[in-house]
Amino acid sequence: MEKINPISEILGETTDVESWLIRSGLRFSDLGNDAASIAIRKQWREYQAAVQRCCAILHQPPSRVQLSGDYANLRIPGGASTNCAIPHTDSM
Repeated sequence: MEKINPISEILGETTDVESWLIRSGLRFSDLGNDAASIAIRKQWREYQAAVQRCCAILHQPPSRVQLSGDYANLRIPGGASTNCAIPHTDSM
């Protein structure tokens, strides 16, 4: 998978898969049926579940929450983790 310009600072979470992939320099069109692509799709589902939980708990939109703790690795595709989240709001 060819990388494009990764974003160095990430503020808030997203519900848009393209935005999430761009965080690591990927595009949706880069994903195929290989093991890495399957793992990234699984990570996206885990990320979205964690974001939805944080938003529900904090009563905030995704852009106003930030995953932390072990779930922070889900923020950027490829860094999958399946431990618990410790949600907190960003400084905005």
